[in-house]
Amino acid sequence: MRTFIIIWLGQAVSIIGSSMTAFAFTLWVWELTGQATALALFGLFTQVPQVLITPIAGVIVDRWNRKYLMILGDTVSGLLTITVLLLYSSHNLQLWHLYLAVAVQGTFVQIQELAYLASVSMIVPKQQYSRASSIAFLANSSSDIIAPALAGVLYVVIGLAGILIIDITTFVIAVSTLVLVRIPQPTIAQAETQSHTNLKQELYFGWHYITARPSLLAMLALMSLFWFTYNLGNSLSSPLILARSGNDAKVLGIVASAAGLGGIIGALLVSTWGGFKRRIHGVLLGMVGAGLSQTVFGLGRVPLIWFPAKFCSSLNFPILGSADEAIWLRKVRPNVQGRVLSTHSLVERVASTVAYLIAGPLADYVFEPAMMSGGSLAPILGWIFGTGKGAGMAVLYVLSSLGLLLVGLSGYAFRTLRDVEIILPDHDTSAE
Repeated sequence: MRTFIIIWLGQAVSIIGSSMTAFAFTLWVWELTGQATALALFGLFTQVPQVLITPIAGVIVDRWNRKYLMILGDTVSGLLTITVLLLYSSHNLQLWHLYLAVAVQGTFVQIQELAYLASVSMIVPKQQYSRASSIAFLANSSSDIIAPALAGVLYVVIGLAGILIIDITTFVIAVSTLVLVRIPQPTIAQAETQSHTNLKQELYFGWHYITARPSLLAMLALMSLFWFTYNLGNSLSSPLILARSGNDAKVLGIVASAAGLGGIIGALLVSTWGGFKRRIHGVLLGMVGAGLSQTVFGLGRVPLIWFPAKFCSSLNFPILGSADEAIWLRKVRPNVQGRVLSTHSLVERVASTVAYLIAGPLADYVFEPAMMSGGSLAPILGWIFGTGKGAGMAVLYVLSSLGLLLVGLSGYAFRTLRDVEIILPDHDTSAE
């Protein structure tokens, strides 16, 4: 685990810096536009290039040095942050510049994340997959605590420029830790490296691999539906809080920190406990827990409800995420994980992209007007959600949260999915 921990430490620092920048961008864009659509477009412009690059990214990860790919991802992100800093400092930064920056960054981050995930099975024993995944969640959750609170304070003191400088420093740290470690590479069959025809076929390899195994296909369908439903609501979380708190950045930061604390507790729980013996229970029950918690969040109108609801919601994500990753790492051979996991990522990102695409317009042009005083839904739902700015977003958020609950419960209805770990052998025991 030593190599894994060194990589993790560098990435954890980088994630904190990037999360601070993302939080600062949220404040800057909301001050500029005051629209949920403008914030939701960040998710859209991040997802679209990732969708486009993912099939090629899988082939790249299986053929190229994964350590160098991770270094490349951090380097490009750092250079883009420097570019945004220069534009902002010269008073030339516009909204479309940020959309372009996150689009380019998303392309390289997708390759970096695939390279990282495919490297886990090469440096960590399979018995530790869930723990390694939960430790990775720990980095994200820690950033959710530290970054919003820190950025919320520093945004007033040093502004967007100062936060960008901090982010650039964290990228240097991340690259430095990657340079120090050795990451073993899987063996690539000689025939695979020589045939140009095979290269074309490998773009579709991941899809054929998954569809040939109905249980993996069921897992993919389940997670894609989950992430579509989740992002439909999650893309509205920040504008919902800002709208109902009078643009209070401190409240937004504290809610995000509460979510981060929940994620940390969940990650520590999995790393100590190891998760359910049957990982599929972690996936499905995690979805149910997230759906219940987020429903409470959407129904709440004050921070005293938002804080515990976000904490409980985030508690579930390390449990379900680490269980899902452990199943895929156990069932897919290391030398094809790049291609298979890229297909897994592609389908999920398409689902998320559609959610980001429709969430903002649905909130701004359908649900928000309907929940204004005198709106079509106000007489029916006003007594639950209230009326005025933010009420329509709350309705859409609760609908998506109830969807998460239904997705998790529906998984138990299908044996192909429910018994995925029994039906499919581990890659090191399979006679494939």
